[in-house]
Amino acid sequence: MAEALAEGGTKSAAPRGGTGPSPGAFEQLGAVADAVLYEGYLLYPYRRSSAKNRVRWQFGVLFPRDWAEADGPVTPGVSGSADSWYQQTECLLRVRQPGSARVRVRVRYLQMQRKQVHEAGHRPVESLRTDDGTVHLTFDEALPRACEAEVPLGELLHGGHTFAVGAAAGEDVETLPEEAGRVVRTREEIRAETTVTAERLSGDLCRLRVRTTNTAPAPPPRTTRDEALRRALIATHTLIGGDGVEFVSLIDPPTDLEAAVRACRNEFTFPVLGGEAGDAGHVLLSAPIILPDHPQVAPESPGDLHDAAEIDEILTLRTMLLTDEEKREARATDPRAAAILDRVDTMPQEVFERLHGAVRSLTPATPSEAAPPTASADRPAWWQEGGDDGLSPTSDTVLVDGVPLGGGSRVRLRPRGRGADAQDMFLAGRTAEVAAVFHDVDGSVHLAVTLDDDPAAELNHWYGRFHYFRPDELEPLGPAGSPDEPSAPAPAAAPARHTTDSETPAAEAE
Repeated sequence: MAEALAEGGTKSAAPRGGTGPSPGAFEQLGAVADAVLYEGYLLYPYRRSSAKNRVRWQFGVLFPRDWAEADGPVTPGVSGSADSWYQQTECLLRVRQPGSARVRVRVRYLQMQRKQVHEAGHRPVESLRTDDGTVHLTFDEALPRACEAEVPLGELLHGGHTFAVGAAAGEDVETLPEEAGRVVRTREEIRAETTVTAERLSGDLCRLRVRTTNTAPAPPPRTTRDEALRRALIATHTLIGGDGVEFVSLIDPPTDLEAAVRACRNEFTFPVLGGEAGDAGHVLLSAPIILPDHPQVAPESPGDLHDAAEIDEILTLRTMLLTDEEKREARATDPRAAAILDRVDTMPQEVFERLHGAVRSLTPATPSEAAPPTASADRPAWWQEGGDDGLSPTSDTVLVDGVPLGGGSRVRLRPRGRGADAQDMFLAGRTAEVAAVFHDVDGSVHLAVTLDDDPAAELNHWYGRFHYFRPDELEPLGPAGSPDEPSAPAPAAAPARHTTDSETPAAEAE
């Protein structure tokens, strides 16, 4: 996805020295953000006539404040699916080069563009078919925008820095062949600003705050959301990097920084480390959806296609099944839909085969993950016929702290700190009941559980929708002393991931 810098943005020079992000780090993170955030706009050849595709612009939407708070103040949270007028990121960074440390901030978002089709005589119409058979539809599009600033850390510690984030109004007119009509694309001005400040917590530790607010005048009070979106920043997210600084993981912080991490206030956004796993924290992505540290675009994904993950295969097959009429409508709906169709229609067979997915978590089984006594020690490998003979998820058990856990056992959830799923961490301390014991293809074991205080626990059990934990993440409990025994409260700020309706064992294909 090509990135357009809005007026007022400044391109930063290439990072200096060895304590900053690589030259392509922001672009790599931008690709990850696009893969998820464009789900709220267009990741599939959507058609205007399809009812399910008419609910758009779900994530990171920043409206003018008076319009967003017309019915009362917005409620802060790390979930970006709620409309707001601002977005705030707080994170921790360590200063590695006190005299020359700099911070780089790039704010990215979508600007809505109204596409209106006119027939000859300039009369607005909903659709128009030209003599060559091409269909043109009236529809709302979006343009990617970005604005950034690079500031010495010393300036942020002494008053902060504010820079404009916005995009100009505009109008583009496209004349259709044979003067059959025209397509007029119009944009309203986007006005916003980002303020970056820093606070020193100790000798080399600072808390950084990045706050972006929509400063545009509010539309009239009864303006519909669709119209108010013309002045909104859509899918707003922030990339943060710098020279001579290193960011701390807010998901898996060092033990001595846990209190400082809990004090960070992230509102309508969720910051995670970028780059490869194991890299120093030179870049950070703060997005209105929950991601793990070091998110990556799946290497099997052939570029700007669907959501850049293994689900590309499913969506590609579905795209191939569209009728010619559906494809014509999708092409007329949005240029991105047309580009996805072109990529699918011209995809080589070897590229398509790579979309089938990959298992990236195969690791040797540890003693704590060994097969239970009910399984034969010399049973054949899982891919051979009869490889799973003797295994019974509902009756197998696994020893945890000397206690056999199986179906019906009660446990307290203790997700491991490093490498735990983000949603699992929010369940720390809750009590649950084991439903089954599953042996994964890599030899590890996961226990499926339902939460004691989940009102839908019985329904989830019936559907087979569970949370999955490793044996070392569970604390055995005795029988419930009372049917109303409460769960321990979960930590603050515990949103559910926007795409997940059930957890899956870790060894499934990513």
